[in-house]
Amino acid sequence: MTAPGTAPAPPPAKNRAGRWIEEWDPEDEAFWNATGEKVARRNLLFSVLSEHIGFSIWTMWSVLVLFMGPEYGLTPADKFLLTSMVTLVGAVVRVPYTFAVAVFGGRNWTIVSAGLLLVPTVAAFAVMKPGTSFETFLLVGLIAGIGGGNFASSMTNINAFFPLRRKGWALGLNAGGGNIGVPVIQLIALAVIGASGGPRVLLGIYIPLIVLAAVLAALYMDNLASVKNDTGAAKDAARDAHTWIMSFLYIGTFGSFIGYAFAFGQVLQVQFGRTPLQAAYLTFIGPLLGSLIRPVGGWLADKYGGARITLYNYVGMAAATGVLVFASMQKSLGLFVAVFVALFVLSGLGNGSTYKMIPGIFQAKALARGLRGEEAAAYGRRLSGASMGLIGAVGALGGVGINLAFRQSFLSYGSGTGAFVAFLAFYGLCFAVTWAVYLRRPAGRVTATGSASETKPQLSYAEV
Repeated sequence: MTAPGTAPAPPPAKNRAGRWIEEWDPEDEAFWNATGEKVARRNLLFSVLSEHIGFSIWTMWSVLVLFMGPEYGLTPADKFLLTSMVTLVGAVVRVPYTFAVAVFGGRNWTIVSAGLLLVPTVAAFAVMKPGTSFETFLLVGLIAGIGGGNFASSMTNINAFFPLRRKGWALGLNAGGGNIGVPVIQLIALAVIGASGGPRVLLGIYIPLIVLAAVLAALYMDNLASVKNDTGAAKDAARDAHTWIMSFLYIGTFGSFIGYAFAFGQVLQVQFGRTPLQAAYLTFIGPLLGSLIRPVGGWLADKYGGARITLYNYVGMAAATGVLVFASMQKSLGLFVAVFVALFVLSGLGNGSTYKMIPGIFQAKALARGLRGEEAAAYGRRLSGASMGLIGAVGALGGVGINLAFRQSFLSYGSGTGAFVAFLAFYGLCFAVTWAVYLRRPAGRVTATGSASETKPQLSYAEV
């Protein structure tokens, strides 16, 4: 099937099954305006749907633990350990999911990855009852971690569809639409708890939605033949210091978002004595606003530079965390919830700005190497696409650290205050790294346009 539009794409190769587009050049404005944008937006829409449900299944244990009262025999430490391990699997599988897009095609892998979500959902439906052992819950929770991989494959796929000038908006919207799966499952859980329903009702709602996402991906998405796994690019990305620097910064933004999404309800229950229903009334607000604002972070990064937005964002995150330490020590529920929600919003904003930085960094490197035009764009796409899986995986590990920090803080001090102090120090470090690497302007720097101020060039990423 050819891509729709007034300027049709070349026909797919005859030896491939499914919807394949053999040539794709979004940097060509004529192609983009005539054909590319319509196709890219359609794939973005259904990619968001699948990723959205993947996020819901990945984070469903943040909701299920609210249903698990004393009759389940689990301690708060058990629950934090459970959610930590779910987060860990979701982080690790992001690496193979990134490369799966090139192996199977973006459309084909979206169908497969959506269908796989049935496994943890049906398994949780089967075991969710008092008397089930902690080990069984842990095993089923680990399987649910595969939902975290959908983000990596979706971002890699959508990154290839859009031109550099639109990547901040597109990747922000794609990720934000996926992230919003977290508050949606929490809202559905609130309705289920409010109606005196059990966890199996919640799980039963998602089974047909998973099937729907897979079917729609099959009907309306496309594979790009130009997306290929480049082992050399993967090695180059892994050797590039910026991949690991951005991974560190992404721990501070997305790691915070996903970690707090898993932990917020439990903190309200354990530290402030909220009932499951009372906690459910509050837990969805932060993830909802944090998800909705993520595209705004990408848009601001497109307009003002991702590094600048990220730097200021870390200032806000550190300030909010400092207030959380005070609210935790004073046991002020109202202040605690308000500032925690603000922290969610800032983490979502930073998600958008940090992901915008990735293609910009490698584009700047291409220009500094003397590359221009499509050659520079191809270099940037090659390394940014290869690095995104690693950055997304390492960043998600921040969620593991947050839940383990809360677990240890409650075991040691009986509250989350110790964890918040550690988070405050970490955000300060993220601020320092962002400024030192991407915003300092020492003499002899090469700008993003490739002009050198002295004979000894150094890269400048102030505009990424």
